[in-house]
Amino acid sequence: MGSARPFDRPLHRRTVLRGAAALAAAGFAGEAFTLPAAAATIPAPPSFPAGIELYQQAYVNWSGEIDLADVWTCAPATPADVVTVANWARANGYRVRPKGMSHGWAPTLLPAGADVTKVVLVDLTKHLRGISVGSGRVTVQAGATIDQLTVALENAGYGLAALTAPGNLTVGGVLAIGAHGSAVPANGETRIPGTSYGTLSNLVLSLTVVAWDATAGAYVLKTYTRTQPQIAAFLVHLGRAFVVSAVLQVGANTRLRCQSFYDIPTATLFAAPGTSGRTIESYLARSGRIEAIWFPFTDRPWLKVWTIAPSKPVLSRSVSAPYAYTFANFLSEEQSDFLSRIVAGDTSGTPAFENFQISVVGSGLIVTGTWDIWGWSKNLLLYVQPTTLRIVEAGYAVLTSRANVQRVIHEFYVRYQARISAYQAQGKFPMNGPVEIRVTGVDTPADVSGGGVSPQLSAARPRPDRPDWNAVVWLDMGTIPGTPDADSFYAEMESWIVANYSGDYATVRPEWSKAWAVTPAGAWTDTAALTGRIPAALRAGQPAGDNWDTARATLNAADPHRIFSNTFLDTLLP
Repeated sequence: MGSARPFDRPLHRRTVLRGAAALAAAGFAGEAFTLPAAAATIPAPPSFPAGIELYQQAYVNWSGEIDLADVWTCAPATPADVVTVANWARANGYRVRPKGMSHGWAPTLLPAGADVTKVVLVDLTKHLRGISVGSGRVTVQAGATIDQLTVALENAGYGLAALTAPGNLTVGGVLAIGAHGSAVPANGETRIPGTSYGTLSNLVLSLTVVAWDATAGAYVLKTYTRTQPQIAAFLVHLGRAFVVSAVLQVGANTRLRCQSFYDIPTATLFAAPGTSGRTIESYLARSGRIEAIWFPFTDRPWLKVWTIAPSKPVLSRSVSAPYAYTFANFLSEEQSDFLSRIVAGDTSGTPAFENFQISVVGSGLIVTGTWDIWGWSKNLLLYVQPTTLRIVEAGYAVLTSRANVQRVIHEFYVRYQARISAYQAQGKFPMNGPVEIRVTGVDTPADVSGGGVSPQLSAARPRPDRPDWNAVVWLDMGTIPGTPDADSFYAEMESWIVANYSGDYATVRPEWSKAWAVTPAGAWTDTAALTGRIPAALRAGQPAGDNWDTARATLNAADPHRIFSNTFLDTLLP
């Protein structure tokens, strides 16, 4: 393990907990409080371009662990305005960070404790959110949200095979980190043209970015198509580039049925490979789309199974809008009380709280009549709203063969269960949020209309040397930010995950939006992983001229002045 990161200030546990508790209790959503330039608390950016709105605004990430007050922020009205801001930043020694909905954990936009005196956030959500649907494709600006995009697509008869659970994410943010849903082909299923079983980045046909032009001696707009080698670095760029718009391929919309189960024993669902009965594998074979949510110290997960269903099943309830699981999108009195106890340093109530959580799922599904619902794809796939309890999650992408998915899940379950039991024996309860498991395909260019290159930095990038590794198991472990012993637990689990899923069996990449490179000092503090193991994982099995190093060179050439970077990215992608 490496040493603590040198590029931000450490977070005190009580500070994080109080902030997270307040954030969750308030159901924090929407735009942060803004200050006009006249009320500035730090010096205004000098000679900022006239006509582009400028103000100060707090930046708070999803879990509240990154909380920066009064960051200078601008709201460009056009892509040309973004170019103007970029050239101003270069001339004045500033850095520019594209701001979306702030639904993320990793410090790819700004690290905790960052010095923001020479940083300007560029809020894309105010003006750069245009959407134009064409035949089998959609042109969308980076500030449009997944909610807005899916409404426009549905109105035109299109949809996506898989979606992120929250819809309050910008397209720019989703593409930057290679966000994903949960889908592999069921037995006998044929992929709908225009869709992909990989990440949403694999839908890209072209990107328009702000990039340096050596001839012009300035930043300009450049458009790259999916068949151009350079685009491979921008498809998933981790915040090291500035994408202003994308053209995505889309397929015919489908109606889905989503069935929720909370009566399957954990040991059955996550059983050893080859076990008969109600295993994850059995549901994947039948439907191809699952998500398992398992609260520690409980013996019944919440399993969601989506099945393509052109006609409404007799027992299903029709829904015409997303976010059906209203019981999961507010902070209950019990949750608020538990947060208060955690702030006070008392985690002993964790097992009881986790059993309360799964009981809420069971009763909520019954009360809302949502245990079996049917409708257009977005109305079934979008279910996480900003009012849900804010937790932190460590996330890992295990690339393996479709045949080994049940094995991956079983081994993880056994290890996780053993470690939380070992901690419990010591009177420690580091995990009080759910384990979330999803399964996708890989970002194969074969899914792309007209072919093209694969995303060089995608956690779901296929390995040319291992064509049998055609699935990704996404393993997420959640807890309330600042919970005692959480970082030590995460560090142990990460070390085991990386060691276990290796060799001829599988490999591991970070789920970029989540916590990773964890040591007992916190997430993203393992400098050996940041500078060694993680880049190596994105080099392995790839051609010498088409890997992590190629992506870094492309991004550096597009931004040689590093105005689209921060101190964390300077370490990860120097």
